[in-house]
Amino acid sequence: MDYITSVKNEKIKEIKKLSTVKGRRHQHLYLIEGEHLVNEALKSQVNIKELLVTENFINHDEHHIIKQLYNQTTQISDNVAQHLSALVTPPGIFAVIAQPTTPTTINYQGKWLVLDQVQDPGNVGTMIRTADAAGYQGVVLSTDSADIYAPKVQRAMQGSQFHLQLLRADLEQVIPAFQKQKLPVYGTLVDDQALNYRQLTAPEEFALIMGNEAHGMQAELIPLVDKNLYIPLVGQAESLNVAIAAGILMFSL
Repeated sequence: MDYITSVKNEKIKEIKKLSTVKGRRHQHLYLIEGEHLVNEALKSQVNIKELLVTENFINHDEHHIIKQLYNQTTQISDNVAQHLSALVTPPGIFAVIAQPTTPTTINYQGKWLVLDQVQDPGNVGTMIRTADAAGYQGVVLSTDSADIYAPKVQRAMQGSQFHLQLLRADLEQVIPAFQKQKLPVYGTLVDDQALNYRQLTAPEEFALIMGNEAHGMQAELIPLVDKNLYIPLVGQAESLNVAIAAGILMFSL
């Protein structure tokens, strides 16, 4: 097993670039850290290119991760782990993973969450994790939503990225694709025609759109949806956090 102690090592320099959108797109790779995420990646049989571990992790590898990925494993010093980590206290294990290729044809079945210009990484990751917990088939993100491979999104997803189909697409093309396969598309907007979500009897398969934190859904998408839904508020708050609203709707519809 190789041992790297310098942050100036060429391999470490390339891996460090994965902390940026440009680096991830150029290399078609992304970095995860933490035993739970790496173990979820292993169980999901994704393409793990590199495993980086500290001496402390080697001595406490309860899931025998290193044994399963020995040929891809490199030991790193604590200072290298600190250099690579997005956390105050590095977990001592990192994995470099190949980004999956987008399928040429997509079979939209089941329940889908659609994120329209959702910018906050924590919100994006939380909604993907909630979609996983609610039994959704997948999540479609608009091209200008937060990058799912960003460290904050990865941490918020907690491994759910390995359980769902995650796609980035033009929503003006995706909505008709859902409808072509007989899935109604529900927007989230308060207007005169919007329906209280409690009054909707949703079918077993549909798509649910959650809009931008500040501005909601894009105006161009509003006429494309089958129905807009809203959550009635009884207190004095003006609105709900988008991830909270998504959780209510995903578990209720």
